[in-house]
Amino acid sequence: MADNVASTLCYVLGLITGIIFLVLAPYNRNPTVRFHAFQSIFLHVACIVFWIAVRIVMLEILHMYFLFFLTSLIWLAAFLLWIVLLLQTYQGKTIVLPIIGPIAQQQARM
Repeated sequence: MADNVASTLCYVLGLITGIIFLVLAPYNRNPTVRFHAFQSIFLHVACIVFWIAVRIVMLEILHMYFLFFLTSLIWLAAFLLWIVLLLQTYQGKTIVLPIIGPIAQQQARM
């Protein structure tokens, strides 16, 4: 499988496909695929943590309708980011996300 296809598949199911490509040889030795696998895992974990934090904070201080609107916007932004990552990665381009991207680059080199 080509690097761009394997890298794109790392993003398809987030944690699951990221971990699969970190375990499967020969992809686990390819720095490009490893980078996208780690970035996919870190992005998915960040979304989960952010979702939990928003739910806890917003349930305590804001009205439920505003919570629904805000979380809908957040999930729409995350979905659009996921689509952009899929398309750009398939085209062979690398998007290094702020904060998690450099961490993923470090992990990919190890």
